[in-house]
Amino acid sequence: MQNTKLLQDVLALAREAGKRIMVVYDAGAVEQQDKKDGSPLTAADLASHHAIVEGLRKLTPEWPILSEESAAESYEVRRNWKRFWLVDPLDGTKEFIKRNGEFTVNIALIEDGKPVMGVVHAPVLGLSYFAEQGGGAFKQVGDAAPVPIRVALHTPNEKIKMVGSRSHSDPRQDDLTAHLGGGEFLSMGSSLKFCLVAEGTAHLYPRLGPTMEWDTAAANAVVLEAGGIVCEGGGEALRYNKADLHNPPFAVLAAADTKLRTQLRAWKW
Repeated sequence: MQNTKLLQDVLALAREAGKRIMVVYDAGAVEQQDKKDGSPLTAADLASHHAIVEGLRKLTPEWPILSEESAAESYEVRRNWKRFWLVDPLDGTKEFIKRNGEFTVNIALIEDGKPVMGVVHAPVLGLSYFAEQGGGAFKQVGDAAPVPIRVALHTPNEKIKMVGSRSHSDPRQDDLTAHLGGGEFLSMGSSLKFCLVAEGTAHLYPRLGPTMEWDTAAANAVVLEAGGIVCEGGGEALRYNKADLHNPPFAVLAAADTKLRTQLRAWKW
């Protein structure tokens, strides 16, 4: 297992941020306010953000940090970033408010528009997924030893196992499911949906609604190292540090699943 010290340090940082979140979570009722885009913000988001930013600045003071909760940085500045951290301090704030445990801390390292390291930590579930380029993808439950994970190819004699959002729906989901010939549907919150594909529990995660780069980057890195791909409708890999930080609609699946990729390209995204 190839895990660099930097990856282990980032994993420890994500778990520390998770502890800060749990202080708020365990206190009971959560006060929230709405951001300009209408998405919710809680004290847990901010506690995690401050812990991660402080920790990353100590680890790599020369690398910029872009967090969902940080001040917006102009593209004129960002376009010169060859390497930077991309962070969602609390992915799945709606799941946090609902208290279903399906929220995560996401920390990714981006190089030349590609996620090359990622940590996804779900503090309530005691579950971590992590990966770095060339080192494989791993799942760790609590203090147990990490285990390598790999995507699963869909075979013709089984139903496609599709995973989707627990808190966000899209009317086109039914149309896509019909286009693919039906399938079994699993619901999950936050970036854990990516991880279900990465570990082989699901074959496909299509995301048709809006997301931001920080929502997807860490789990994208895990998927890539598990043998998967995160691609736009036309098949191009999702890119990061764009002028517009919104992601296009995308799909997460095994990179080697050529039949499923062909079916997806034929659909009207």
